[in-house]
Amino acid sequence: MSTPTSLAATLDTQRVRDYLLDLQDRIITALQAVDGNPFVSDGWTREPGSRLEGDGLSRLIEGGAVFERGGCNFSHVRGRVLPPSATQHRPELAGAPFEAMGVSLVMHPHNPFVPTVHMNVRMFAAFPEGQEPVVWFGGGMDLTPYYGFERDAQHFHRSCEAALQPHGEQLYPHFKQWCDEYFFLKHRNEPRGIGGIFFDDHGEGGFEAAFALMRSVGDAFLPAYLPIVERRQGYAYGERERDFQAYRRGRYVEFNLVFDRGTLFGLQSGGRTESILMSMPPIVKWRYQWAPEAGTQEARLYSDFLRPRDWAHEPATHLWL
Repeated sequence: MSTPTSLAATLDTQRVRDYLLDLQDRIITALQAVDGNPFVSDGWTREPGSRLEGDGLSRLIEGGAVFERGGCNFSHVRGRVLPPSATQHRPELAGAPFEAMGVSLVMHPHNPFVPTVHMNVRMFAAFPEGQEPVVWFGGGMDLTPYYGFERDAQHFHRSCEAALQPHGEQLYPHFKQWCDEYFFLKHRNEPRGIGGIFFDDHGEGGFEAAFALMRSVGDAFLPAYLPIVERRQGYAYGERERDFQAYRRGRYVEFNLVFDRGTLFGLQSGGRTESILMSMPPIVKWRYQWAPEAGTQEARLYSDFLRPRDWAHEPATHLWL
């Protein structure tokens, strides 16, 4: 039986790896400049013969000036059997060896007026016995505000739309809806945030076209997020805002541990736990049957932002602050 290692060269995975490492470096360089503090670099290797072979580089910050906790991780792994989370929509690949690589980031800012952000771009290859390799790409980015600003939501979604535009007019509405449906807490009946774009199992147009789409999404992250950080990080806040931020962060934890395919894939495949769970916020609170007071900014998050909206195409008159 062929192994991922012997077939990797036919997929030009080195070019994907080179792009992902460069993307990680560009993102960290920009985030360090905003925060003023360095990210810790933590490289790791899984030796041949391990349940999951490969290597990675975790880049993390805790207690920064802007980012309370966050990380941007690169990983490149190979395994002998795809875990259940990866074959949920491709049952014909159950039991196949695989190769996967990607960059995943989550940033949790100190300031409650600066939203949490998530971005991921990845490539999977499965090697079913006696067949050609099956390759697909996935990724996206989404924004989780604690206090909503329409200007920020519109900018983020318009950046996502612009990234997808060269690859097809139909992609943004499709990937936006996918994101709205994916980042939804079914047990709470509410979205995690204001969405963005999400795609998975994407191989349309072949390797080169799908790889180009992934690059467009990865390259769009900094222009989508950094202007929001720079606009909001100086806003004054107090204990009330921090308390609400901690409460809403609880939703983030619930989603990642219950529904997120990336988290489940990492844990089921024997991945590196510290890297997988770097997405967890540092301070979180839960309350019993709590609801915000009507007419407050906290209530406005629920009424105006935690619902699907066509952010990219709303008229300019909706802008405020």
